[in-house]
Amino acid sequence: MMTLYMTPGSCSTGIHILMEELELVFSAHVLNLPAGDGQKPEYLAINPKGTIPTLVLDDGTALTDFAAIAWWLAQRWPKKQLLPEDLTAQAVALDRLNYLVGTLHGHGFTRIFTPDRYLLHADDRDTIERQGRTLVQKGFHQAAQWLEASAGALFYDQFSIVDAALFYNEFWAKRLEMTLPDACQAHYEAMARRPVVQRVLMEEGYRQL
Repeated sequence: MMTLYMTPGSCSTGIHILMEELELVFSAHVLNLPAGDGQKPEYLAINPKGTIPTLVLDDGTALTDFAAIAWWLAQRWPKKQLLPEDLTAQAVALDRLNYLVGTLHGHGFTRIFTPDRYLLHADDRDTIERQGRTLVQKGFHQAAQWLEASAGALFYDQFSIVDAALFYNEFWAKRLEMTLPDACQAHYEAMARRPVVQRVLMEEGYRQL
């Protein structure tokens, strides 16, 4: 059985949603990152980066990156159409996925949630958090442009791995009481109406979106 190492309300929520959409049977191992679970020897033996999500496959292979896990799930169950069929469209989807995970999350939200990573001086905290909010606003503006070019509220005709990546970022923005661009707000609401998303968030301890 596959095992998903995750933290409720984190980027791993996006992978949790993907796996539930696929109706997979897996075990979930919850890590308390603020308490240091990610740096414990037993977890570092699985994922030396100490990050989440980690998906350990049936053969023991550990995938330790959101984009890699999402891509693997899409390729492993192609009939679910978590990626477009056209090769070029798939490449564009991966480009957007990497931006949402690597830039919007990796450079924007990390400066808001973990400014200490970027501190050179103790009084830099506010500046770093402001930088983070600026990057997040820019990231959502870019995502909104992509969504506006699509036919509906989602990126494609049906739910995709890119939607899962954008949603967890939108979820953070809403909890920080940020205003989303109209297209991202519509995307968030469309995702929030999905029964699987509602179930996942309830399982992770969130009763209201």
